[in-house]
Order: sequence, then C-alpha cells, then structure tokens
Amino acid sequence: MKQILVLGAGQSSAFLISHLLQLASEHDWFVTVGDLDVELARSRVGAHPRGSVVYFDVKDAALRSAQIANADVVVNMLPPIFQDLVAWDCVNHARHMVSASYRAQAVRDLELDAQRQNVLLLCELGLDPGIDHMSAMALIQRIRSEGGRIKAFRSYGSGIPAPDQEQNPLRYVITWNARNVVMAGLRGAQYMERNKIKIVPAHEVFQHTWATNVDGIGTVEAYPNRDSLAYMEIFGLDHVHTMIRGTLRYPGWSETWGQIVRLGLPNEHLHIPRLAERSYREVTEMFLPLNVEGSNLRQRLARFLRISPTGRIMGNLEWLGLFSEEKIGCVGDTGAAMLVHMLQSKLTMPPGGTDIVILVHELEVEYDGNRAPERITSTLVAKGDPEGFTAMSRTVGLPAATGVKLLLTDQLPLRGTHLPTHPSIYEPILRELAAAGLTFNETVEVL
Repeated sequence: MKQILVLGAGQSSAFLISHLLQLASEHDWFVTVGDLDVELARSRVGAHPRGSVVYFDVKDAALRSAQIANADVVVNMLPPIFQDLVAWDCVNHARHMVSASYRAQAVRDLELDAQRQNVLLLCELGLDPGIDHMSAMALIQRIRSEGGRIKAFRSYGSGIPAPDQEQNPLRYVITWNARNVVMAGLRGAQYMERNKIKIVPAHEVFQHTWATNVDGIGTVEAYPNRDSLAYMEIFGLDHVHTMIRGTLRYPGWSETWGQIVRLGLPNEHLHIPRLAERSYREVTEMFLPLNVEGSNLRQRLARFLRISPTGRIMGNLEWLGLFSEEKIGCVGDTGAAMLVHMLQSKLTMPPGGTDIVILVHELEVEYDGNRAPERITSTLVAKGDPEGFTAMSRTVGLPAATGVKLLLTDQLPLRGTHLPTHPSIYEPILRELAAAGLTFNETVEVL
C-alpha cells in the first residue's frame, strides 16, 4: 500500500486532504496527516478508513526523519522556511516531495542528490505559484506553435473576498497561511517594463501599486510580486521587453498595509519580552522613535508615518486593533507573531461568506506576415463554496493532489528539483483542473 504523508493541516490543506483521501480509496493508498495541532489534523481526516493523524514538529529532527522515511510521497504544506528541512530528509530517504511553496535555493541545490536518489522534488505546485505557471506555459507554447512572438508578459494572482459580500474595512480575509500575508513583500521585488528594470525595496512594495481591470470583478490594485525577472528564463521569455508578476488586492489594502510595513511590525528577528502579556497599544508605542511629538499615540503615529490622524488609513489601523488595550495573548514573541494573531482574529470569513481566486495572464504578441499584433488576456476567476471549501483551498489543493497521483501511478518520470513548467507535469494537471471546472476565459484585442 502506497503511503502519502501530508505535513500541515492549515486552511490551504483542507481540500488537498479531502481529495487525497478520495484518491486513496480508489487506488489502495493511505494518507497520514501530520501537524502540531493534532485536533486540527483530525478534523481534516475525520473517520476516513484510509487516513490517520500524527503529531508532527518539523523542528524535531528524529521525528521528522522517521515520518518521512515511512512515506512514498511527502506533501509539504508547512511554511516556506521549513521547505529545505523537509526536502533534505526526502532526499536522504529517497522519497518524493510535492510542495506548494516557492522553491528555495537550498532545494535547488539538491538537484544532483535528488537525481542520484531517483526522487522528484516538485515545488510551486499550488495556485500562485502553481496554476499560474502551468497555465502560462500552456498559453506560451500554444502562441509559439501559431508562429507568435511574445513581446510582453504580465501575470497577476490573488485570493480575496467575493465582491458581492459584506466587506470589512480592509476588504480582505485570511484564507491561507496568515504568516505569508504578514511577510509578503519583505524580500522586495523587481520587474521590467518596456526594457526598464525596476527594483522595489521591501519598504516600498506596497507604495508601488497600479490599477488594473479584471473581467467580471472590476478595478483592482496590483503590486509587484518578488523577482519577476527570474521567470524570463523559466518561461523561455528572454526576449520580452516587459516581464511583470504581480499580486492583486481591492483598492485600499496596500495603502494601509504599507504603513504597517513602514512602522516595522512585520519583523521575525527582534524578540519582544513578555509579548503575550502586553497590549497592542503598548507594542505599537514600542515601534515609534522617542523623539516623535504628539499628545497621544494616534497623533505621534500619524506624524511618524506622515499620514492624516483622522483619515482612512488611521481608521483602518484602529479597526485592526493597534491602539487597543487588549492583551495580545499570542504564540510567539515577535512583531510578526503579533500581526499573525491579529489578522487571524480580525480578518476571518464572515458567516456564509465566500472567497474568490483570480489569475490573469496578459501577453502582447507579434506575428509574421499580415497578422496584426494582439493582446491576449487569459483569466481564471473561481469562487468558493460557503458550505464547503474555499476557492483558495480548492485551487491550492487540487494541483498538489494531482501531482501526487501522477507520481504514485508512475505517470511522472521526471527526477531532480522541478517547477511545474514541463509538459509532462502541466498538461495532465491542467486537464484535471478543467474537468473540475477550473478553466480560463480568453479575450483577444488587436493592437
């Protein structure tokens, strides 16, 4: 019996675990879910006869090694900072790994070891990264087969509340790992527009936004996502004059979150003594310099950030609770840990609420002969089920689960460290997504 080990039972894992249990019944497989929170893992597995749960602490080397040694495929849904630990043990025990996180350099460095061990370390197999890569590669290959030359590539991804539901002031809900939301943008970003490379420092990412329109959604704001230039080689687009990968939010998110970044709260390195016992107000005060004048905290913060003390941004910061006398009571002792705790309590999905995920590819294409240049826009908008899985969980989980199925049925011969940009990966997975109703709508505009 083939053994599947899922590490992490958080929000993004819900559909993945359910689908893997369904596949296990069809293929005589068994699914073990490991998490620090055993009760959360148990709620995902239920009483399914093909599933079990175990306590799993990724920092416990002996425990980690023993659990991975018992698996045929490991699905790593843990935070990205632990990806290399899991990958190392997978290589040492000759076990395949599927991960929805960005591929770390430490995992890339395992290429030769993974090949020697005859294993596949398949990263970025979720939504974004994941479906975005696969759909982009399929579109790029089709355009090339038609004689087109891609001159500009823009790609956007998002997971946000459905526009037809009641919204909180920030128009955002947490449907995936809150830590990833807190730490987004802190590596900075770079992209290229009309042959001009733009480098955006971490403290400027959320100030560096532009408006874009999504069919069926309306105007949203985009900000650059990590290193867009790295994907010129990955996608074979070394000749383009524009290369942008961005994240989408409703207008207003970035102007507020940008001030939280400027204040310095998303920090995982400075440890605040007795953080859980302190109030949000007390910690906010800690991040202000001593020489900032003002009769109260709001005025001092407004002066430091150079924002209106009575404007929308200040109202959002107050709504989040940064001026509250409430004790934090979080796990962890950093500003980032406080923010994770705060977002998990404030940005929850309302009763009966739904989320949507958005992927958009916009390509400018030239052709030989008399065919006019075109702008091709390919858009996926998927909505969650208020009585079932979120759109985020479904679109992260289905690609990863399909990757597992391909490996365990010997339909995926690749070995080493890979992204899902090879036809043997993205073609069957895109077919599976289409069968589940996850398809892109395409429009063509003559330029």
